[in-house]
Amino acid sequence: MNRRALALCGAAASVAVLAPAAPSSAVSRAPAEAPAVPQAIRWSDCATTAYPTLQCGTVKVPLDHARPDGRRITLALSRVPHTAKSPLGPLLVNPGGPGGSGLSLAGHVAAALPKEVASRYDVIGFDPRGVGRSEPALDCRPGHFAAVRPDTLPLTPAVERANRDRAAAFATACGERHGDLLPHLDTRSAARDLDVIRAALGAPRISYLGYSYGTYLGAVYAKLFPERVRRLALDSAVGPDGVWYESNLAQDHAFEGRHRAFLAWVARHDAVYGLGGDPAGVERAWSRMRAAVAAEPAGGTVGPAELEDTFLPGGYYDGYWPRLATAFAAYAKDGESGPLVTAYRALAESDASGDNGYSVYTAVQCRDAAWPRRWNQWRADTWRVHAKAPFLAWNNAWYNAPCASWPVPPLTPPDVTNTKLPPALILQATGDAATPYEGAVSLHRKLRGSSLVVEEGGGNHGVTLGGNACLDRHLARYLADGTVPRGSGSGEADATCAPLPEPKPEPKTAVAKGSVPDTAGRGQGQALHSLLPGRG
Repeated sequence: MNRRALALCGAAASVAVLAPAAPSSAVSRAPAEAPAVPQAIRWSDCATTAYPTLQCGTVKVPLDHARPDGRRITLALSRVPHTAKSPLGPLLVNPGGPGGSGLSLAGHVAAALPKEVASRYDVIGFDPRGVGRSEPALDCRPGHFAAVRPDTLPLTPAVERANRDRAAAFATACGERHGDLLPHLDTRSAARDLDVIRAALGAPRISYLGYSYGTYLGAVYAKLFPERVRRLALDSAVGPDGVWYESNLAQDHAFEGRHRAFLAWVARHDAVYGLGGDPAGVERAWSRMRAAVAAEPAGGTVGPAELEDTFLPGGYYDGYWPRLATAFAAYAKDGESGPLVTAYRALAESDASGDNGYSVYTAVQCRDAAWPRRWNQWRADTWRVHAKAPFLAWNNAWYNAPCASWPVPPLTPPDVTNTKLPPALILQATGDAATPYEGAVSLHRKLRGSSLVVEEGGGNHGVTLGGNACLDRHLARYLADGTVPRGSGSGEADATCAPLPEPKPEPKTAVAKGSVPDTAGRGQGQALHSLLPGRG
């Protein structure tokens, strides 16, 4: 879900009391078949130093798939072409979100897979409708995440009202700017776009690798077009039963676990960071830091909302922990704001790309499924979760709060249960916070014949092609010939892999100087996680 939704034409600016919107089933009337063969894609060179064989192209798709002869929009594509004499067709890749750009991911996947596997595929990246270089691209309210935002914790009516008004203003702005697009920004429409891409590529079937939300997009595509799937690899799977309100509540609890894992890691390295050898003591230091930036934002930039945003990426990927711990120690021990502001700029600050990603994220999630329309339910649920998971509960609630006043009625999520697919491969860490493990188990049960490979004890979100050789072998074997592991039937997992080792702290001298390293990852893992959007 970018690190970090659509219109509210004429709607009131308050999120507070709105009548429930009736679910719409209009999308179900869209034809199951692509209406016509689209024009072949014209590829041109767009090589980079990192990806020297990358090519770019575009394809036109119907804005409304139920009206294939109506208005068309443009999707941006990328490709690393196959070089083997026995190709396996296209492998479409998606980094998640919703709202994540997949253009660079094609290059990473082609480079990270074993050469003998990658060479047999045309690896295809794409910007889904509304995203990045696709046209039109959404930007509902530029600067929505500009610092310093209101405190996420609504301890007073004034703070709660400020956050509610801000969320409603985003929804209103989205409707005013993009009201014609909002009814068509949803996962089913994006899945039908994939089939137009398939047809434009001239391929009878596609293979697919999706991360995070990309797993849900892939599962919906497979539900609509099971006969057009050759391979379906799903990394860090979205639970299909809680789309999307319940999924976000579950995320809050899972991110609390990852935040506490980070605090415990800092405590284990007290000799470096000096914040205490007891996780509870480190947590108290965290709380004091949050209170301090609430009273006076660090560097005039990092208030409590920005602080939470800065440390949230550590829940996605532990390679960020050394960078975050360095900034934490510099501020908490010495009152140095510089490293904290630098970490915020590097990991959390939203630019135009982030504004676009958040706009699409909100548009798709608010349209895909019903959200509570009465603010009293949001308030009660979030305070209940906050009691056990204070790190992210209110931050996440405000992130999604535009859905409480979304102008477009919600759709009914599809049942992705599938008995018509070839075996799919699901890969999941047991401690994943963004897409908790239980969701992968549920998806495994719904996709008949699928195989679940588990990173036992791992906590990162996005686990393949990020440095874990065991997981990568399973993925490569599957993409090569469709082979999936089969367990003994004595558990949910068909195979398990050990997690990567925890990251090592920065040298004590670097921490003492308050310096923040340019990279805090571990090679391939850093490269992968720079391409996967947060919140999905």
